[in-house]
Amino acid sequence: MRRRDQRLMMIGAAGAVLVLAATLTFVGLRDSVVFFVAPSELAEKAQANQRVRLGGLVVEGTLRRDADGAMRFAVTDGVTQVEVRYDGILPDLFREGQGIVAEGVWAPGQAFEAERVLAKHDETYMPREVAEALKQSGEWKGEGAP
Repeated sequence: MRRRDQRLMMIGAAGAVLVLAATLTFVGLRDSVVFFVAPSELAEKAQANQRVRLGGLVVEGTLRRDADGAMRFAVTDGVTQVEVRYDGILPDLFREGQGIVAEGVWAPGQAFEAERVLAKHDETYMPREVAEALKQSGEWKGEGAP
């Protein structure tokens, strides 16, 4: 076998290994990709039983505990409210009227089933999509408020 043919075989084998590694990486990451939506975008952007991150403000007066111990509250972007059900301990920074991000699964006609709830860590943090939705609805209370 000539030296040139050996080089071509090595390049081909390296290319095949690279393609295999990239394929395995993308297949592994596919399940961990989570889209971010605001409450008003939930029905149009999220498919039923798809994992999403829902962000917005907790609506005042909606926080309550179910008989089974799960917490229920509503999240809004100033346009639409979405009922959220969370079976776990809420973060210390969780408060009504504050911004949160809930990660979980949504099905039409049911409450958003949150598996994880994240409260904003300071007064200046707000996901860009939620901040834009709140500014459009006139509910924005952060810097540069209209």
